Amino acid sequence: MGVVGGLVGNASKIANATIAEEIGRLLIPGEKIEHAYKLIRDYFVFTSKRLILVDRQGVTGKKVEYDSIPYSRITHFSIETAGHLDFDSELSIWVAGLRTPIQKTFSRKLNIFEVQTVLATYVLR
Repeated sequence: MGVVGGLVGNASKIANATIAEEIGRLLIPGEKIEHAYKLIRDYFVFTSKRLILVDRQGVTGKKVEYDSIPYSRITHFSIETAGHLDFDSELSIWVAGLRTPIQKTFSRKLNIFEVQTVLATYVLR
């Protein structure tokens, strides 16, 4: 991911092992990291049990918020593909109890249909 891509909020896929060190202590026995995506300093991680959103805060990023969303609480999701002049794709996830969706932006380099398929695999079980 380039500097400009990072500044405008593009996400990219990262290796599971890269994120395992940071969130491994959050996992329950038998839970596995299956897919992970990076958004500037933040991550969102699909595990075998839930979606974990990692939000690094402040200038140094030492303060971190970990949101855990069970797949059963996801009520709706959608994707918006990149266009000719719009180079970004967007994933929106509605969670029961929240009024507005969680939205993540992806660069054209990442296949938004892959991300949607991963999410659908967990939510539609």
